[in-house]
Amino acid sequence: MLRRLSILLPLVILALALGLRYADPWPVERFRLAVFDEYQRLKPRAWQDTPVRIIDIDDESLARLGQWPWPRTVFANLLDRLGDLGAAVVAFDVLFAEPDRTSPRELARLWKEAAANTDLMTMMAGLPDHDRMLAKVASEVPTILAMQLTEGSAPRRPAHKRGMAVGGDHQQLLSYLPVFSGAVVPLAELEAAAVGQGSINSQTDRDGIIRRVALFFRLKGDGTVENEVYPSLAVEALRVAQGSSASYIAKVSGSSGETSFGEKTGIAQVRIGELIVPTDHNGAIWLYDTGFKKQRFIPAWEVLERGFDRERVDGRIVFIGASAAALKDQRATPLNEVAAGVEVHAQALEQILTDTYLARPDWMTGAELLWLLAFGIALSVLLPRWGAAWCAVVAGTGVVATLGVSWLAFDHLGWLTDPIYPSVTVIVLYLALSFVLYLRTENEREQVRGAFGRYLSPAVVEQLARDPSSLRLGGETRAMTLLFCDIRGFTSISETLDAGELTKFINGFLTPMTDTILAHGGTIDKYMGDAIMAFWNAPLDDADHAANAARAALAMTKSLGPLNDGWQEEARAADRPYRPIAIGVGLNTGLCCVGNMGSEQRFDYSVLGDTVNLASRLEGQSKTYGVSIVAGEATVAEAPTMAWLELDLIKVKGKDNAVRVFALLGDATVAGQPWFRLAAMAQGEMLAAYRTGNWDAAGRALERVRQAGAGLLDGVCDLYQWRLTEFAGAPPPSDWNGVYAPKDK
Repeated sequence: MLRRLSILLPLVILALALGLRYADPWPVERFRLAVFDEYQRLKPRAWQDTPVRIIDIDDESLARLGQWPWPRTVFANLLDRLGDLGAAVVAFDVLFAEPDRTSPRELARLWKEAAANTDLMTMMAGLPDHDRMLAKVASEVPTILAMQLTEGSAPRRPAHKRGMAVGGDHQQLLSYLPVFSGAVVPLAELEAAAVGQGSINSQTDRDGIIRRVALFFRLKGDGTVENEVYPSLAVEALRVAQGSSASYIAKVSGSSGETSFGEKTGIAQVRIGELIVPTDHNGAIWLYDTGFKKQRFIPAWEVLERGFDRERVDGRIVFIGASAAALKDQRATPLNEVAAGVEVHAQALEQILTDTYLARPDWMTGAELLWLLAFGIALSVLLPRWGAAWCAVVAGTGVVATLGVSWLAFDHLGWLTDPIYPSVTVIVLYLALSFVLYLRTENEREQVRGAFGRYLSPAVVEQLARDPSSLRLGGETRAMTLLFCDIRGFTSISETLDAGELTKFINGFLTPMTDTILAHGGTIDKYMGDAIMAFWNAPLDDADHAANAARAALAMTKSLGPLNDGWQEEARAADRPYRPIAIGVGLNTGLCCVGNMGSEQRFDYSVLGDTVNLASRLEGQSKTYGVSIVAGEATVAEAPTMAWLELDLIKVKGKDNAVRVFALLGDATVAGQPWFRLAAMAQGEMLAAYRTGNWDAAGRALERVRQAGAGLLDGVCDLYQWRLTEFAGAPPPSDWNGVYAPKDK
């Protein structure tokens, strides 16, 4: 299930991510645009001294020239002054849609009391009309008037000053332009006097920020009039500045020289007079913001002052607009939350004149989706193989590379590429796959716990669960310590118990013995009736495996006291004979092969080798020497601090070479006690005399062993006493080397 999930989940995430990006809802677009804004903050467009200026209706101009709205005579004086100063074009970012209320004829119409005064009315009728005064000046100075397209009706459609030629499908051009159904237009006499007029519409994104400046707009036809295309105020000013013969030519996808790969992708570029402007598919340019620059503004009141420097406007394209907060012609741009509306027109024109653009080519979205798909698939393939840690590096590198490439594309090419959506998707994909990998790992750990929890200590199981790679299946050779344990006289004990009682007895014996082995880091290999086989230093490393096995053996023999007490009570309650339980333990250390042993149908985690066989033989010799724990020489060498007492030099069945065997009498504390040191010294002297055939000296040393052992070594002493008696009467052969060969296992 989890394996299938690790395959299906990334596919589902990628499919959802690609679908969501294709739908491009506002939250997705908003994050993308926020990054583009941040890029402009990091590297705004450098302001250059272009032939573009703004005559600013600022707060001081209002204070000096009068409250708003100004009479048209003020605008006429301002326009006339700009003409005298040599302005190439003057573009008004002010709507003159209604007659000036301060004109004499408008005042006369409002002043009803004056209607009876014929002389007054005649005098007022003879005064100059303000709108006509402005129209007269506009006919003498190249003037661009503002109009505004709306969603209402259009009682009078804006006059066309210059049409647009189209390279390619004209209908495609119309379908991609921003469309409106109505318009607010200048007074007819002003419109007729102006050399051009352009739309002052601004299009904001849903967060209210202007990021793209539309260069052209479409006004719907009404059945009797065809759809018409109108320029923005900025491009109309640019056209007029190049001369009366300048025109507009738009190229759409699929036209000559414009590749569209068979798709209708909208507008590609617009020619304005001699200048070519690359646009997006809607005929707009991305605003590359400089932020507020004082150099582009000239307060309106200064223009009307004597001594104004002609060089400031001579030969320039001049916009007249308002920055005064009270006039509320303020817009939000990427670098300025309260930019004057006229500043957007000026900045767009500056970009065209300096050939400085931001662009998001129509293939960019496809490239981003392709990168997302490729990197997502690569991460999905690598993560199950390399793991979460390495793939975190891969994912991080991919995110950093995406951000880096996006910034470099902006910095060097002016391209707007989206680093956020692919990066977020890669992070989500990585987290999801890491979670699945975590679940798979936990599942594997549970399998390890289930597989080994029955015969490994809990601590070892947890170690394996944390690092399953520590468990090498299939077999490996390593140094290990083996333990065999068996109940003495089990056959005679079982004869006194029925099947149910025998089962209870065995379980009652094996459970505490197993707990003791596991508590000392051992691994249970198998149970053989009343016998237990266990080992140390597998499947995990245990540098102190011999000592841990020795401690486990001592703890097992010590636990027999409470167990025997319980069994004695049970026997008394059942009115049956009680026989104390004793165990024999064999320990041996050496190289073994450990791993999964068996067949393809069934296998066990087990251990094989000569070390195993000898450990089993040594367990049997505990009966011979009358001690509970017998160990091989290698175990003693690995755990030298324990209380070891050499027993004999024997050659067990199946072995050609003799081995030294030892009894384990206690831990390091016992090894330091005086009685043990005396017993070990006497035992050493006894064995030395015994192996050289000095039976009398061996007997004297043996007596000291018996005295020092205080009953613990009576079995060993009785065995050697019998041998000494036998050898005294019938000495061994002359080539005897002190080796004893047991007749049983």
